Amino acid sequence: MTEIPFAKLHGQENDFIVSWARESPQTNWPELARRICARTTGIGADGWMLLWPQIGGLRTQLFNSDGSEAEISGNGTRCAAAFALIKRAGTPPVVTITTAAGRKSLRLISQQDYRFMFEMDMGTPHLEELRATLHLNDRDWDATILNVGNPQCAIFVEQLPEDWRAIAAQAEAHPRFPHRSNVSMVRVLDRHTIEVAFYERGAGETRSSGTGSTGAATAAILRGEVQSPVEIRTPAGTLTLRWDESVFLTGPAELIGEGKYYIDL
Repeated sequence: MTEIPFAKLHGQENDFIVSWARESPQTNWPELARRICARTTGIGADGWMLLWPQIGGLRTQLFNSDGSEAEISGNGTRCAAAFALIKRAGTPPVVTITTAAGRKSLRLISQQDYRFMFEMDMGTPHLEELRATLHLNDRDWDATILNVGNPQCAIFVEQLPEDWRAIAAQAEAHPRFPHRSNVSMVRVLDRHTIEVAFYERGAGETRSSGTGSTGAATAAILRGEVQSPVEIRTPAGTLTLRWDESVFLTGPAELIGEGKYYIDL
């Protein structure tokens, strides 16, 4: 029996298990991610993040709950920054996290016990197609396709359809996306507010998403439907985004608990 020490954190109810890489088995991480993230037989999470300490911060490698590897998670990177400060592996007020999508800087706004608020520099989005028509679940949908460190498909709707999960699942695996895509269903409420539902590549429906929120809000800005700053209303609460020379996303991260996961390898 092998023990894997872990901490569990969430960023706006998007939950992650984090482990030091040096304390984890050095083989078959995709399978370990599937097992540790399982909701009934594992610890349960949307993803498993391995961490390496660096001067002033961390390096991360992120696996989705299905074992696939993700370039970055906005909510997950905030959780990594919170973990760094808890473990004294980072120096406030700015924590630097190296992800597969590049180095990210997170500015600590506030801390109360194990609850943190960060503003994260998300970089600049790369627009692929402003108005794409995708045929999903027997209907055509208006989408914006872009990359914010990972692929994003933002589908704009007047009301969230009842079958949105089936639509999003088809969009995730659409032939347009050979490596699959994160999907958001975006409803514009006013010039500074959107409402979003998320279906993440490799995890399915999540109650919030940092990169999904970034993709949805920047897509709405690029389409001329909203202006910065943007309030992003998710099923788990509100994130805020501003776009100056770079895109900055503000949201929480909170430690839930720590322990050991026991697995028979």
